[in-house]
Amino acid sequence: MVDLTHKLVPGEEERRLEVKTFFVEDVSSPKGGKLLPKIKRAKDVWYIMQEITLLNHIGTHIEAPYHYLKDGKDVSEVPLERVVGEAVVLDFTHKKPNEKIDVDDLERYGKDVREGDIVLIRTDRSRFWKTEEYHQRPYLTNDAAKWFVQKKIGCLCIDASGIEVKGIETQPNHKTLFENDIPVIENLTNLDQLNKNRVFFMATPIKIDKTDASLVRAVAIES
Repeated sequence: MVDLTHKLVPGEEERRLEVKTFFVEDVSSPKGGKLLPKIKRAKDVWYIMQEITLLNHIGTHIEAPYHYLKDGKDVSEVPLERVVGEAVVLDFTHKKPNEKIDVDDLERYGKDVREGDIVLIRTDRSRFWKTEEYHQRPYLTNDAAKWFVQKKIGCLCIDASGIEVKGIETQPNHKTLFENDIPVIENLTNLDQLNKNRVFFMATPIKIDKTDASLVRAVAIES
């Protein structure tokens, strides 16, 4: 079992992540007053709750169609079979920063892609996590995104900060995938620790209504 999720550390991330810690008797209710007025805690007992504030596109996260389509499915509506199941690893570690991954590449290296697969694109850019160099990555052409649509994949994942050309004002690849209800997972890690190109994969989001993205705990299991 290989953990494909980056660990997040409050105060050390590129994007907002704040954690406030309260003893249970100090937790406020959203409606005012104390949330747990009947709870008692001895002063020498560690009994806490925490309040977390974050940007939902932080760390290893899933993006739902609602991210780019006003009427698209939100995170709470992503079917579990899209993010839990058979996955195939496509090795593009030979690709340089800002180099394209096109249809010819997929025809050559994506021969094992099957209908319904969760696709894990390996670039090994994850080794540069939390550095400026991390954002220098290969990208998909829009024809490559359409190739995945034609293959009827379940989800597209990558161990980099994105799948688009850096610096453009639109997200054509996201749009192509989202219009076909294919979610995207970014910022995976540890794909280099996998020994096989087919694994069982799980990356379930937090089920919150009307959210475009969510943290996930991504895991690969090799038989």
